[in-house]
Amino acid sequence: MDHELMFDKWHEECGVFGIFNHEKAAELTYYGLYALQHRGQESAGIAAVDGKKMYHHRGMGLVADVFNEDILQTLTGSAAIGHVRYSTTGDTSIENAQPLTFGFQRGNMALAHNGNLTNAYQLHGMLERQGSIFQSTSDTEVVAHLIAKSGLPTIEENVKESMSVVKGAYAFLILTDDKLLALRDPQGLRPMALGMFEGAYVVASETCAFDTIGAEYIRDIEPGEMLVIDKNGLHSSRFASTSKKALCTFEYIYFARPDSDIDGFNVHAVRKRLGKLLAEEHPVQADVVIGVPDSSISAAIGYAEATGIPYEIGLIKNKYIGRTFIQPSQELRERGVKLKLSAVRKVVEGKRVVLIDDSIVRGTTSRRIVQMLRDAGATEVHLRISSPPVTNACYYGIDTSARDELIASSKTVEEIREYIQADSLAYLTEETMLRAFGVTDMSQHHFCNACFTGNYPTEIYEDLTKNMLER
Repeated sequence: MDHELMFDKWHEECGVFGIFNHEKAAELTYYGLYALQHRGQESAGIAAVDGKKMYHHRGMGLVADVFNEDILQTLTGSAAIGHVRYSTTGDTSIENAQPLTFGFQRGNMALAHNGNLTNAYQLHGMLERQGSIFQSTSDTEVVAHLIAKSGLPTIEENVKESMSVVKGAYAFLILTDDKLLALRDPQGLRPMALGMFEGAYVVASETCAFDTIGAEYIRDIEPGEMLVIDKNGLHSSRFASTSKKALCTFEYIYFARPDSDIDGFNVHAVRKRLGKLLAEEHPVQADVVIGVPDSSISAAIGYAEATGIPYEIGLIKNKYIGRTFIQPSQELRERGVKLKLSAVRKVVEGKRVVLIDDSIVRGTTSRRIVQMLRDAGATEVHLRISSPPVTNACYYGIDTSARDELIASSKTVEEIREYIQADSLAYLTEETMLRAFGVTDMSQHHFCNACFTGNYPTEIYEDLTKNMLER
């Protein structure tokens, strides 16, 4: 079961953090990455510059495993960027850990990226034919080669020219010897915010990183905007024409931390409203409401408040199990060893349970959690999902199953209910989900719901699922 719980969820994307003009740049980046750890647990890295030389360190594992005080002291300089990573495809390797660092005709450059370039495979092939030699399978390196090959006078112009041929979802940080550049894709698919700390500008994937170091949130970086931070301050320009926003709804439903604010919406508040809407559309007679930790707790609280059914902590998650760990032997699995998630028997025993979850991917985890609650004595288990059925893969930096592995792509709600053996099952509709964001006119909303609808806001290239490079 623990293996299924690790891999039957849409996994974190990546997280980026940058700061310019602070004497403790690397140390603050470390704490910023700590706050973004939920966005990626496979590798972490920091690059720092002192105006002449670039220092960097990358490693596999969690932020606390990769860095210590001695390592941070070697990352000298007043500007730094950092990255936590979860790969979407292929094997995990140190070569793909970020930030990636390069030396080219203009000096030193480091890149950190959250997202996925939908035309990376095509660009990679073009660059190889032109003589580029790649050291990784990361689509971030594609952008580095594009920048290095651009012959325009300034780094800003080189970056703008390079991004003009890039398609997909991305939030990029680019650090040079004397500048920090931050870019967000034209649709705003991936989040990025700007803050200020003790006179230094900071940039991060989520505002929770600002709260961790005590920085002040200024604003979200606009889709298609490029910020350049240097000794003269902050400069804003556009590198892409204005496109219709397509903010990822799954950032709010599942990925982001509850205490983060993204594009004007608090994540916890959105999840709580989703739970209340779920209660309005799909009430049920029950004794207790519980949520699948951690991302579904806010929605469960909202459901409980709307129905008057008591909210309880009925499932306990072991937070100290990493993404990879030694699997129990078959003998121990048969004895019911549960490392990742456990039911609280005294809470659910003899009770009719409403189980709130944010999504169902393949269904195997939902089936096992339902059985776990029954084994703990629940008399009924009613599953409520705070999003629509997931029927399509995501190509924008989220690790999703192939479409034919998504249970909702081939089964009806009733067939899914039968498979997971719940007493009842209900989802939110797309229209109801968007009401949590205040959307009243479906033709005017500015969110990406492609995983629910199949309507992708950018070009999706043929055989993309086979050709995607790693982040």
